Amino acid sequence: MLADIREVLIISTPRDLPVFRSLLGDGSALGMHFEFAVQETPRGLADAFIVGKDFIGTDDVALVLGDNVFYGQSFTSFLKKARKTVEDNRKSVIFGYRVTDASAYGVISFDEAGNVAGIEEKPSVPSSDYAVPGLYFYTNDVVSIAADIKPSARGELEITSVNEAFLAQGRLSVTLLGRGMTWLDMGTYDGLLEASNFIATIQKRQGLFVACIEEIAYRNGWISKDMILEISKEYNTEYGRYLNMIALDRISD
Repeated sequence: MLADIREVLIISTPRDLPVFRSLLGDGSALGMHFEFAVQETPRGLADAFIVGKDFIGTDDVALVLGDNVFYGQSFTSFLKKARKTVEDNRKSVIFGYRVTDASAYGVISFDEAGNVAGIEEKPSVPSSDYAVPGLYFYTNDVVSIAADIKPSARGELEITSVNEAFLAQGRLSVTLLGRGMTWLDMGTYDGLLEASNFIATIQKRQGLFVACIEEIAYRNGWISKDMILEISKEYNTEYGRYLNMIALDRISD
């Protein structure tokens, strides 16, 4: 939403997808369009472009993992710059984020001049501290690239293989996220707890909700003041009161 993307395909398991469909609907309440697709078995991140081939069509595409949290004042500008790089320069964009233990992620390696030399998938001895977080912007040919890659030793279509293909073609741009950005991976119980505590602290301190999707849609001009007021009535909670304050312009950007 912060990248002005209004058409979204949500991919999940046969068990979980009905829950997401019930929770989110078709997206019209946010001025968006949602579709849903099942990934029958965990075949890897790159499988998203095979599952979503018809939805993507001839458009460029962004992929974000549902268990990732990004937070930072400059995040929107990073997203819009990445989209512009794809649209204007026909280069795909990934991000790099410094972590204390990069061995659990795809890792970016650099040459002596500081240029990206390669990307390794979960190396036992990482060549750098920069992991690739779960957010990617690709040109449309990612669909054909994903269809051509071979499963890894663990039987999955690795997103690292996709990134390596773009890098080999000289069409991969890497943006490093600095100290002002926070990236949290909620793929473990500890990670989920860590992210929950982080968000709770921010919201309690500032009195502003993090990633309030109705607020983003309203500020993007996708829904009206009347619509957000109507949505606020559905929540007899602090969340509903927050939406009401947004609609009454009591909370600024």
